[in-house]
Amino acid sequence: MIKKKFPVLVLTLLLMVLSSTAIAQIEEPEVVEKSQPKTPLTEGYKNGLGFDVFVNNFGFGIGGTYSRAVAPYTEITFRTGITGIRDASEQNFQSFLTGQQIIPNKYKRALGFPFLLGVKQRLFARHIQDNMRFFVSAAGGPALAFTYPYVSDSVVPAYGEPNGFRDFQVGPNGFLYPVERVNDFFTGWSDGETKWGYSGAIKLGVDLGSKFKSRTTIEFGYFFYYFNEGLQIMEPYKPTQYNADGEPIFESRVKFFDAQKYFGTPQIKFTFGGMW
Repeated sequence: MIKKKFPVLVLTLLLMVLSSTAIAQIEEPEVVEKSQPKTPLTEGYKNGLGFDVFVNNFGFGIGGTYSRAVAPYTEITFRTGITGIRDASEQNFQSFLTGQQIIPNKYKRALGFPFLLGVKQRLFARHIQDNMRFFVSAAGGPALAFTYPYVSDSVVPAYGEPNGFRDFQVGPNGFLYPVERVNDFFTGWSDGETKWGYSGAIKLGVDLGSKFKSRTTIEFGYFFYYFNEGLQIMEPYKPTQYNADGEPIFESRVKFFDAQKYFGTPQIKFTFGGMW
């Protein structure tokens, strides 16, 4: 009787050992929390200053950031800078032969100056080492937009105002040829105008470096502008008729692009600075 039960007993013990081993492999050790993570306040720092470089769908931008530590893991921030603003319908083309950039239907250039007041909150302070301080931040505030002509728009003598579109003449071969000069980045500013609006940003980032005296920050997020009256960046009108000389007829113009109110874009930002 014992000999018959012995294989069953051995098999049962073997299954119990394998089962306990499998459970031991599945279970992971508990995360050891840090008792006292480093913070700006514990290290004797309250104020921070940084130089920002960022890239988004509008292009490149630069700016500055001031921060103030108000709690162990919380900072109040103020940021400003300069960015480009692009209409959602813009398309850039570049000549293969000359390298000249062409933006069809573009009417004005636009620059944005956001003034963002926000809060920055550190995450997982007791679970991640101090040389990688993850955080989430949000900010909002007023914004100033400066728009100026992309082309030197012609004035219609009979009406005493620009015609609102880029002038072309119909050539003998039936093709359209531009007759107005495209302003470079630094010309046309005297005909510019400003408008106030709003700006905001939501970001996730990380401060690199174990010391607070100098720190490098990388942020990924979403940035936006909003202007109640909108910005007329693309041509507001288009002519539908041309005279015998191939010139557009002012009276025939029709509405083409509306002013755009909301401008949003993903954004990557790098900040180089430190605290004192």
